[in-house]
Amino acid sequence: MQAATGSRRARLGAPTAPGSDRRAGVRAVIRVRPGWPARAVGNAGLVAVVASAFLLAAGTAAKPSVLVPARSGGWPGWLAGPLRGLDFSIGRGGFQAFTLLMCAGYLMVLACARRLQVRAIVAAIVAAHVALLLGPPLISQDVFGYLGYARLGALHGLDPYTHLTAEAPSDAMFPFLGWPFKHSPYGPLFTLASYATVPLGVAGGLWAFKALAALCSLGAVALTARARARLGGSPAWAAAFVGLNPVLLELAVGGAHNDTLLLLALAAALALTAGASARFRAGAAALVAGVGVKVTAGLTLAFLLLGPARRRERLRAAASAGLSLAALAAVALLGFGEHALGFLGAIDEQQQLVAVHSVPAETARLVGLSGTPSWWRELFLGAFAALLAGALWRTARGADWRAAAGWATLGLLASTAWLLPWYVIWALPLAAVSGDRRLRAATLVFCAYAIVIHLPFAEPLLSPHR
Repeated sequence: MQAATGSRRARLGAPTAPGSDRRAGVRAVIRVRPGWPARAVGNAGLVAVVASAFLLAAGTAAKPSVLVPARSGGWPGWLAGPLRGLDFSIGRGGFQAFTLLMCAGYLMVLACARRLQVRAIVAAIVAAHVALLLGPPLISQDVFGYLGYARLGALHGLDPYTHLTAEAPSDAMFPFLGWPFKHSPYGPLFTLASYATVPLGVAGGLWAFKALAALCSLGAVALTARARARLGGSPAWAAAFVGLNPVLLELAVGGAHNDTLLLLALAAALALTAGASARFRAGAAALVAGVGVKVTAGLTLAFLLLGPARRRERLRAAASAGLSLAALAAVALLGFGEHALGFLGAIDEQQQLVAVHSVPAETARLVGLSGTPSWWRELFLGAFAALLAGALWRTARGADWRAAAGWATLGLLASTAWLLPWYVIWALPLAAVSGDRRLRAATLVFCAYAIVIHLPFAEPLLSPHR
């Protein structure tokens, strides 16, 4: 103990006062283990996130419930997943309790992430992803929409941009669909790639998309951490901020959403453009690939093109984006011919819809409007247009393009009437990598809202009167 304290007296072999050994031992422990209370809290948070993820996956696998909307097509074993045999079921109350436990654990980790071992954070992120991968698709039926559009094109010879999945009612996928009367709003790159899941059948296709969502999410977390490290920040904190976020875990990974592919493209662009050797041309190409999944990636692309300080580099990045868009258009033309841009019409269809818990809908109810009038929605869109113009102007004058893109993304989420809660993950990498604390706080507020709207205790406040 005396040697551990580095005491000069101990090294010289001088006599020590009674009780000094005990005091020296205490000092040695304090020096060797600084910040142990924070580590204890952070590790408890990691355990809470992983445990709640497993309990949510196992609890929803035991029997059909409203938490798994695809139960409308039946409850086969391949839908419930391998955790079905645990015979542990939860209702909406249990779902609420475990969700709140996950949120509490997440906040504990964020508060203490810089005191935690990197391998502990990584292990928790992977374990939580695996747990939700093994469970049934939560909250949403969108993954069956991906499969339905793929089977529509590959099996029935119908273009998903001009035909509906309802036109193939005999398909084995049909009972599990949630939106059979809408055209595909997904980009041509994703739509054509999804055809590869058709030979796997309905069950194999579902688990292929679930695995893809988990892997893309993990890849996005790793790239976000790398980007943060190249910018001089804490990669462990960035990994925890994105990888343990309840919206990402419970809704995006748990629901097997293709938004994780968009997240991967965004994180790749952030990693490529971070640090002294920033490669904006490669980053622009990565975001164009994201546009091939969802057109939303184009919003961040506009800011990335203004990111370089030099005008010449901006022109090179714009040229790279143009060539990449041309390549994407060629793929779309080969796959869908004259209807290559049909997904844009489907997106316009979606924007005519109103999600019950979108910000325009909730505020319309708050001020006593009947429904969500078009003029009210246009006010929000006008505010977003003004925010977008201001953010682009500031970026062109040298502001951090990552923070500006993050604020623009939050503005889009706040203004659209068709807000689905897993869309919030679009802002996570931008907030994690940028140094804007207000952006991080605002992103966490949006994440909290996306979680709360699914919990029973919020229904009296957020649900419209029936």
